[in-house]
Amino acid sequence: MLNPKQSARYHDQGFLVLPGFRDAAARQALRERAVAIAADFVAAGPASVFTTRDQARTADTAFLDSAEGIHCFFEEEAFDERGALVRPQVDAINKIGHALHDLDPVFDRFSRGADMAALAADLGLRAPQAWQSMVIWKPPGIGGEVGWHQDAAFLLTEPASVVAFWFALEDADRNNGCLWVEPGGHRGPLRQRFVRRGNAVTLETVDATPWPSLGQALPVEVEAGSLVVFDGRLPHYSGPNRSARSRMAYTLHVTDGTTAWSADNWLRRERLPLRGLD
Repeated sequence: MLNPKQSARYHDQGFLVLPGFRDAAARQALRERAVAIAADFVAAGPASVFTTRDQARTADTAFLDSAEGIHCFFEEEAFDERGALVRPQVDAINKIGHALHDLDPVFDRFSRGADMAALAADLGLRAPQAWQSMVIWKPPGIGGEVGWHQDAAFLLTEPASVVAFWFALEDADRNNGCLWVEPGGHRGPLRQRFVRRGNAVTLETVDATPWPSLGQALPVEVEAGSLVVFDGRLPHYSGPNRSARSRMAYTLHVTDGTTAWSADNWLRRERLPLRGLD
């Protein structure tokens, strides 16, 4: 799957862009399925709002239950001061997560296959285990910022092994909130841990190394169909979407089953079996 140059770039920079990894038909099927899930979603109780500015606030029961389910989370700016949606539901979603790849047939087909298994092997995952999947919507006008973070903070193994597979379902550029990464930053320290104790979660600082500035970062502008793979320790960020275009992406997080899953990770699989990428 990967040639030696691509493999070397991934290990050196901590990320790799693979253009044209998923064709238009597959992307269209996934977008349509995401829209259908969003349109049919009915929140039980207050709607869940997702924001990276206060991770503990987002970790309500719906968030924890989504580890083995499918739940829609709304943008902060989707509601007025009375708590009413200010736009149609399908245009107000922040993300859908976190077991789409195991519970929905369309997402299952998109997430798995010989190409994904081969790529995971080339990235060093000896026994891939797919833990988490998300549609990140970035709706036009209100798509929120996702602050600097490392995915290993949320999905830690010993030794660290999580890899993110980030599929661009639509074009992503600086205007609509593309990814920004710190090239080579995966060799730095893990700065935070998202720790769960019982049903309480906290975002804890474990290393005070500052996050990179945008001057140290690289915008990852990609066309629809591209796959961006990156190391779970790579610092990355995406800005708000104030454009008239959405920036929908699909992310799958995979670890190596030969490593030890941290018992205090927020995500727990108690009923839903883990599966690989074949």
